[in-house]
Amino acid sequence: MTTDPDRRRLTIDLVFYTGCLIFAVVNTAVAEFYGYRVWANFAVAGYGLAVVHTGRLTIAARRGKPLSGALGSRWLGIGAIGLFAMILPLGMLVIRRLTGVDWLVTPNSWAAQPEVWVIERSAKLLLENGTPYVDVTALGRAVEVNDYTPYGPVMTVFGLPRALFGGGPVADALTDARWMFALAAVACVLLTLRLLKWPEIPVSAAQLALACPLTALTWAVAGPDLAIVGLLVLSFALAATGRAILSGLVLALVVSAKLIVAPAIVVLGVLLITRRGPRALGGFAAALVVTTLVLHVPVYLVDPKAFVEHVFRFPMGIGVIKSPAASPLPGHLIASLGPVGTAVSFALLGIAAVAILVWLLRRPPSTGSDALLRMAVGLVALIMLTPATRYGYLVYPLVLLGARLAFLAAETRETAVPGKGTAPPAQQSATSS
Repeated sequence: MTTDPDRRRLTIDLVFYTGCLIFAVVNTAVAEFYGYRVWANFAVAGYGLAVVHTGRLTIAARRGKPLSGALGSRWLGIGAIGLFAMILPLGMLVIRRLTGVDWLVTPNSWAAQPEVWVIERSAKLLLENGTPYVDVTALGRAVEVNDYTPYGPVMTVFGLPRALFGGGPVADALTDARWMFALAAVACVLLTLRLLKWPEIPVSAAQLALACPLTALTWAVAGPDLAIVGLLVLSFALAATGRAILSGLVLALVVSAKLIVAPAIVVLGVLLITRRGPRALGGFAAALVVTTLVLHVPVYLVDPKAFVEHVFRFPMGIGVIKSPAASPLPGHLIASLGPVGTAVSFALLGIAAVAILVWLLRRPPSTGSDALLRMAVGLVALIMLTPATRYGYLVYPLVLLGARLAFLAAETRETAVPGKGTAPPAQQSATSS
């Protein structure tokens, strides 16, 4: 007997929300960081409400009497998570941060993760010295992890409101960098949906990209990765809709903030030449290169040594001190065996990169959803096999996979309307802006 699709979807929802609830409950007891525990206590309510609501929908569906109206919507669970696992804990932690716990060597008191303070400091340094990077060899003391700003110069933008307007309790609360990350992420979502002509978003897309604990936790305690992945998705939407120059410009901003997304250059390049031809690829490449140079060269010239140390050497694990990124993922576990393990880890990473490149070239993406899938797979391989990494980076492929479902909905709608299908590449416009 065929299973009712609605009942099957509700069962999947129930399993998903129950897993999220267990994750939150565990973190209320074992999380090392104060912010994680605050988030977890709020998140238990959000995921708990989603479980209860989905359970009611499941029981009603099994009885053949599905609920109607707002109470019958699967989106109600997403809304509960958005409120209790994202908005409320962020507000609570922003207020708690005013008590002054930044820079203390006490993770059980941090109301914001160190990346928030570091990015805000980088903005202050940029305004004072023309570069967000300090010479760690000239500090006159032992170098600490938080002396580093392991991001590109664009990340500094999110700290500028605090550097320019902070100073009092109200001003500090309103200019917390996490609000800037959140606003950027939301703006990118809205712009992406507008480019896709407002498709009907599947609930499963919101579960992957929004309701997943990695996303909700990142939103509340840190945030930079959500702003970056939001810009990344926007660059894919621009490329998929034929705006190659704008796509290159936005991708330059992304790569100039965090190098982990650099593989997108190859993926989007292949997508554009497949869909739009060499002219579009040329416009994309020109915008990418020029924008990247404009963003990097002025900062590099102020202090080349500090720039290289912060942006390249430290993230690669060859700086004055090593990056503390050491989640027990396969690459780190293999590298922990010693020099041979490190070599094996990099070899596996190289093999994975070659395999994904072959896949990309043999079956080039012809749609935005295809490109997002290849990007997500590539980032999973990079995160899993890199010797120094964090499990939190998995938020990137999760958001990309969620975005892929939204792109698929838009593409399916276009091909379902007579005369609105995707034209063969040879017939498509080569417009590159």
